[in-house]
Parts: sequence; structure tokens; C-alpha cells
Amino acid sequence: MTRTLRAVLITLGDPARLTGGYLYHRRLTELAPAHGATLTFISVKDRGFPWSIVEGGRALTQAGGSGAEVVVIDSIVAAYLAPLLAIREPGLPLVGMLHQPPGGIDHGPVRTYFQAFLDGLAYRRVRRLLVASESLAEELQRRGEKPARINVVPPGRDVATVIGAPPGDLRHGRRIALLCVGNWVERKGILSLLGAFAGLAGDAATLHLVGSTDTEPAYAQRVRTRLSQPDLVGRVAVHGPITLSEVAAMYAAADAFVLPSLKEPYGTVYGEAMAFGLPVVGWRAGNLPYLATDEREGLLVEPGDMAGLTLALRRLADDAELRARLGAAAQQRALKRPTWDEVAGLFFDQLRDVVANSSV
Repeated sequence: MTRTLRAVLITLGDPARLTGGYLYHRRLTELAPAHGATLTFISVKDRGFPWSIVEGGRALTQAGGSGAEVVVIDSIVAAYLAPLLAIREPGLPLVGMLHQPPGGIDHGPVRTYFQAFLDGLAYRRVRRLLVASESLAEELQRRGEKPARINVVPPGRDVATVIGAPPGDLRHGRRIALLCVGNWVERKGILSLLGAFAGLAGDAATLHLVGSTDTEPAYAQRVRTRLSQPDLVGRVAVHGPITLSEVAAMYAAADAFVLPSLKEPYGTVYGEAMAFGLPVVGWRAGNLPYLATDEREGLLVEPGDMAGLTLALRRLADDAELRARLGAAAQQRALKRPTWDEVAGLFFDQLRDVVANSSV
């Protein structure tokens, strides 16, 4: 029998958060036993930047005494570990798991600059960089990382092992049901989506918003204010955060998926929607162009082109044949991507290889 691989993952704050990176790690933890491994969390208390650096050293010390053979550093916490790693060789081999570029994606220019510097210090100590997407791998190479240190381990295409109960007719008497899965944060473009959607005829579509509504309170208030305006009242359903099985049921019941996000290092939800046969609509930005091709699996619009986004939604509402063609192609392409079980296999194989080749 293969010896069990013992790994720990250092992350930031509550591992139960409903965002892509945290969900990614929880799925790997759940699947670890099936791949002869254990993956446990060590959390750095979230005191904000840069104050969590105080907690970073404690997390590294805890990892060193955990009995693990390899330590995985979540990109969201790398900067807080950097000062100690810069002055002390780690006692265990380190692997970086990157869901965002150095410096992060949701910060202002000053923090991004300093965090990118700290992230870079931390990544110098790791044996391998595992990244969630091809676009992120290319960005790291542009920053000077050697391709030999980078391996892509993307999220799985399957949402949940069990699909929840059907949510009923999502069209609400209109021609199509549009689904958006994304927390209400500025880079996700929820306000842009609402502005473009308002340009459709009243009988064209019903829009369903799934995701946390309080991640960025100030932005969320702007979204609520926009939703209360007459041109959207009764046309948009807000579901908030729901379970993975319920998300899967929403994909199964919708006609098309739309998320005009400007900075999506992978875009797990695009891949999930495509696996359910939904055409995808969004800005030609982030990782979406790596997942779908314009006019083949979806409709990609230049960032900021509000008229173009409205037109893309209108075309899907008016043309059932177009929806069917794009949706079938989207599903065909998505099903070529790995399942979560296959992703776990890739991930733990990478960790085993690092351990086997470590001289520590």
C-alpha cells in the first residue's frame, strides 16, 4: 500500500469562505484520502495588510511541528510569510499554490506594489509554483519566473457530487433565464451587468444573481441602489450565497451564463457553467479567453463596451438556435477539462514529486 502523504496548507483567515481559492482547497482536502494523502489547514489570522505578518511566523512554526512532509503556501497569505522566509531556510519543502498574481487583484497601487515584492520573496523559497490557470502561468513567466518551476493545476469542472432540487422555471415568463454566479465585489462587474441588462426589453430575460452580497459593503450598497430603480424592479432575482448543490441546480435550469469580470485569474464559474451546456458571456479579460472563444462557446465583449454587452445578451434572448449552438460547443470544450478528482490526482502527484526530490 502506498504510504500516506502528509501535507499542510497555510491560508488566510477562515478556510470556509465562499470564494474560489478557498473552495478549491476544501475540495482537495475532501478528496485527499482517495489519493493517499492528508491535507490540513493552518490559518494566519486576518489582521489586514501588513499586520498579519506578525501571525505569519507563528503559522510557519506550527507547520514545522505538524509532522507534515510538505507545506503548501496559498497565494493569499504568501506576503505575510515572506519576512521570516527571507531570513530563515524552511525546515520543510514548500510549494506555492497561486490563485492570483503577485500583489493580488483587489488592492490599490501602493499595496499591490509592496505585496508583490513580499510575494516574490516568499516564492523564491518554494520548490514549485502550482497555478490555477494558463493565463496566470503566462503572467508569472512575464515577471521572470522560469517555466520549469510552474505547473498548471486548474479547478475541476464539476460543481458538486449531487445536484440540488430543481429551482423551477427561472425564466419567470420571459424568453430566457440569465445566471450570474459571483460575489458582489467591484472587479466582478455586477453593476456593469445590471446596466447592460437594463437595456434589454422587459420581456427578454430574467437575471439571477448568486453569490455573497456583503463582501464589499460599499459596492454592495451601490448594487442594491441600482436594483431598486424602476428599469430593473421585478426583473432580477437575488439569491445570495447558496450551497454547491444548489448552484449546480441553477446551472442546470438556466439558459445562459454572464459575468463581466475584469480580473479573473481562472474563472471557475465559467467552466462550471460551460460543463452544464450554457453559453458564457463576459469581458474579453482575465482567463475567460482561455476558456471560451468568441462566437464558438460564448460571446466575449471588449472590457467596458456596455452597448456590446447589451447586444450579446439580446442576441442570446432572441436567437434560440444561437444559444443551442454555443451551449453545445461550450459543453464539449468543458468536458475535456479535468474533474475535481482528476485535479486532486494532479495536485498530490506534484506534492509527492517535490517531496521525493527534496534534499531537506
